[in-house]
Amino acid sequence: MTIDVTNLNEPEITCGTCQACCCRLQVLIISDTGVPDEHIEEAEWGGEVMRRLDDGWCSALDRETKMCTIYEQRPWICREFEMGSYECKTERTDNM
Repeated sequence: MTIDVTNLNEPEITCGTCQACCCRLQVLIISDTGVPDEHIEEAEWGGEVMRRLDDGWCSALDRETKMCTIYEQRPWICREFEMGSYECKTERTDNM
Protein backbone atom coordinates (compact mmCIF):
# COMPACT_ATOMS: atom_id res chain seq x y z
CA MET A 1 0.00 0.00 0.00
CA THR A 2 1.36 3.41 -0.96
CA ILE A 3 0.29 6.70 0.56
CA ASP A 4 0.10 9.86 -1.52
CA VAL A 5 2.09 12.45 0.43
CA THR A 6 2.00 15.22 -2.18
CA ASN A 7 -0.90 17.10 -0.57
CA LEU A 8 -0.51 16.38 3.16
CA ASN A 9 0.09 20.04 4.05
CA GLU A 10 -2.62 21.38 1.75
CA PRO A 11 -6.01 21.86 3.43
CA GLU A 12 -8.96 20.23 1.71
CA ILE A 13 -11.08 22.63 -0.31
CA THR A 14 -14.78 22.16 0.37
CA CYS A 15 -17.89 24.35 0.31
CA GLY A 16 -17.21 25.04 4.00
CA THR A 17 -13.62 26.19 3.39
CA CYS A 18 -14.21 27.97 0.08
CA GLN A 19 -12.81 31.50 0.04
CA ALA A 20 -14.79 32.43 -3.13
CA CYS A 21 -11.60 33.73 -4.74
CA CYS A 22 -13.05 32.96 -8.17
CA CYS A 23 -15.77 35.52 -7.41
CA ARG A 24 -13.19 38.26 -7.97
CA LEU A 25 -12.42 37.18 -11.55
CA GLN A 26 -14.01 38.78 -14.60
CA VAL A 27 -16.72 36.35 -15.73
CA LEU A 28 -17.88 36.48 -19.32
CA ILE A 29 -21.52 35.87 -20.14
CA ILE A 30 -21.18 33.54 -23.13
CA SER A 31 -24.45 31.62 -22.95
CA ASP A 32 -27.95 32.28 -21.67
CA THR A 33 -28.31 30.69 -18.24
CA GLY A 34 -30.79 33.26 -16.95
CA VAL A 35 -28.42 35.57 -15.09
CA PRO A 36 -30.62 38.43 -13.78
CA ASP A 37 -29.96 41.74 -15.56
CA GLU A 38 -28.93 43.49 -12.33
CA HIS A 39 -25.85 41.24 -12.20
CA ILE A 40 -24.72 41.94 -15.78
CA GLU A 41 -22.69 44.87 -17.08
CA GLU A 42 -20.90 45.75 -20.29
CA ALA A 43 -17.12 45.44 -20.17
CA GLU A 44 -14.81 48.12 -21.58
CA TRP A 45 -14.28 45.95 -24.67
CA GLY A 46 -18.05 45.67 -25.28
CA GLY A 47 -18.90 42.15 -24.07
CA GLU A 48 -21.26 41.21 -21.25
CA VAL A 49 -19.71 40.22 -17.93
CA MET A 50 -20.88 39.62 -14.39
CA ARG A 51 -21.10 42.91 -12.52
CA ARG A 52 -18.52 43.38 -9.81
CA LEU A 53 -18.93 45.82 -6.97
CA ASP A 54 -16.45 48.59 -6.14
CA ASP A 55 -14.37 46.21 -4.01
CA GLY A 56 -14.00 43.74 -6.90
CA TRP A 57 -16.35 41.01 -5.66
CA CYS A 58 -19.13 39.61 -7.85
CA SER A 59 -22.48 41.30 -7.20
CA ALA A 60 -24.17 37.88 -6.87
CA LEU A 61 -21.95 36.74 -3.99
CA ASP A 62 -23.47 36.66 -0.51
CA ARG A 63 -20.65 38.23 1.50
CA GLU A 64 -21.49 36.44 4.76
CA THR A 65 -21.88 32.89 3.45
CA LYS A 66 -19.53 33.17 0.44
CA MET A 67 -22.24 31.47 -1.60
CA CYS A 68 -23.77 32.48 -4.92
CA THR A 69 -27.21 34.05 -4.63
CA ILE A 70 -28.08 33.09 -8.22
CA TYR A 71 -26.57 29.59 -8.19
CA GLU A 72 -29.22 28.05 -10.48
CA GLN A 73 -28.78 30.93 -12.98
CA ARG A 74 -25.01 31.33 -12.67
CA PRO A 75 -22.97 31.79 -15.87
CA TRP A 76 -21.56 28.85 -17.77
CA ILE A 77 -17.99 29.76 -16.77
CA CYS A 78 -18.94 29.61 -13.08
CA ARG A 79 -20.51 26.19 -13.66
CA GLU A 80 -17.27 24.95 -15.24
CA PHE A 81 -14.89 26.41 -12.62
CA GLU A 82 -14.12 23.37 -10.50
CA MET A 83 -13.61 23.68 -6.76
CA GLY A 84 -10.14 22.36 -5.89
CA SER A 85 -8.94 22.50 -9.50
CA TYR A 86 -5.55 23.90 -10.47
CA GLU A 87 -7.20 27.25 -11.35
CA CYS A 88 -9.02 27.33 -8.00
CA LYS A 89 -5.83 26.63 -6.04
CA THR A 90 -3.95 29.26 -8.06
CA GLU A 91 -6.57 31.92 -7.26
CA ARG A 92 -6.52 30.98 -3.56
CA THR A 93 -2.71 31.27 -3.48
CA ASP A 94 -2.74 34.61 -5.33
CA ASN A 95 -5.30 36.06 -2.88
CA MET A 96 -3.55 35.04 0.35
